Amino acid sequence: MSEKQSLAHKLWKTFSSVATGIVLLILVVIASAAGTFVLQRPITEPEQMQRAYSPATLRWLDATQLTDVFHSWWFVALLSLLCINIVLASIERFPGVWRYFSRPYRRPDAHFLTGLPLHAEIPVRSTQSGVAAAERAFRRLGMKPQHVGGDGNFSLYAERHRFARLAAYVVHLSLLLILGGGIVDAVWGYRGYMSLTLDGQSSEIDMRDGTKKPIPFTVRCEGAGQENYADGSPRRWWSRLTVLENGREVQRKEIEVNEPLVHRGLRFFQSGYGSTGEVGSIRLLAVSKKTPADSREIVLHPNETVALDAEHSVQFTAFVPDMVINGGRIESRSDQPNNPAIQLSVASKQAGESKMWLFANYPDFSHPSALPYDFKFQDLAMGYFTGLQVSYEPGQWAVWAGCIVMGIGLVMAFYFVHIRYWAVPVDDGRGRLMLWVGAAASKNREQFEECFRKLVKEIEQELQANATEERHTKSVSLVNA
Repeated sequence: MSEKQSLAHKLWKTFSSVATGIVLLILVVIASAAGTFVLQRPITEPEQMQRAYSPATLRWLDATQLTDVFHSWWFVALLSLLCINIVLASIERFPGVWRYFSRPYRRPDAHFLTGLPLHAEIPVRSTQSGVAAAERAFRRLGMKPQHVGGDGNFSLYAERHRFARLAAYVVHLSLLLILGGGIVDAVWGYRGYMSLTLDGQSSEIDMRDGTKKPIPFTVRCEGAGQENYADGSPRRWWSRLTVLENGREVQRKEIEVNEPLVHRGLRFFQSGYGSTGEVGSIRLLAVSKKTPADSREIVLHPNETVALDAEHSVQFTAFVPDMVINGGRIESRSDQPNNPAIQLSVASKQAGESKMWLFANYPDFSHPSALPYDFKFQDLAMGYFTGLQVSYEPGQWAVWAGCIVMGIGLVMAFYFVHIRYWAVPVDDGRGRLMLWVGAAASKNREQFEECFRKLVKEIEQELQANATEERHTKSVSLVNA
């Protein structure tokens, strides 16, 4: 054997080894655990990452790709090596199993008769009577025996669940599907984030590297909200999303944390909800100074103009959530709407533009103005955003198919046993004719012994019944004679 052939043989033996597979599987489990315990990008907000790890630790985690384990090159390499090991190990051992499956051993030879651990020998009067009794016993136990041989030298063979021999390879196939799906997701899949305000829409995803990735459709937020427990902690977040393609609505769904919207392979998970710190809308009462009874309620959104009459219009131009006057200037102490102040811009075709402030906590405050309207604050709604975790996982179909196939393989492995039975007329070496009955099971041999003893008992009962019937027939013949 040349040096190259020797090296190739060693590599084959190494990568087809069960021990190698176990080591690789342990490494994959450890890597997956690291991806669970170490905060992952982009699922985790950058601020949370910085709070959880020191700058030096975070730089090291990013450099080793531990903050994105399932898309790292070394995780893909581990999965690929494990796939190679499964394939080579299957190829190494498959020929022997396939011989069992494709060419079952129906006619045992003399060596097999003496070496099979589970067997019994039953005295019989003739080959035909012994085989016939065994066939009836086989059928009574639900088996379909086959006649092997001919010309007076034949035997019986029966088996069940031959397909159970292939259970390990069905499980191997399921692992290849799952691992292959993981590799596809790691190489071609991605995760990102999308933030939408109420009635906002977007066709781009914010990626972990700060770039934006376009998607072939638009997602619009029709509504969002948060439900709390009695103590005020969040119970659930929800969003009503609409998918638009070429300006046309194609899908609509209300999502929650574990109920995503799925469209064109992209999954949109609910991951956050909160205030933007800006006002979403304000509701005002516009009262005519000339005719106080002539008043109307209007709703203003930021930078939106609403007509009051043919000559006048109003626009909401500024908002201070927690107003305080500091040195003659209006400032905000916080982002919470504790003391809201709203600036309006009223436009008149004749007098031009005038600006005025409304203070929610001081409804009686008013600016001297020549405008024909007074404005009274009614209510406001803060602007909110919904946070969507977006993932593209093209290998998920393979992962789910692998899970289904694995379930089938495990059922085959644990609930089905390949069992084989033989019934062969033999000479015991002392001139007596015996019916040799043997059986073999691929596993659970201790439990199978009870089934074998039941079969032997059934055959003995059949032989006894035959002997009784023969004696009765002879007796009737003698009487008639």
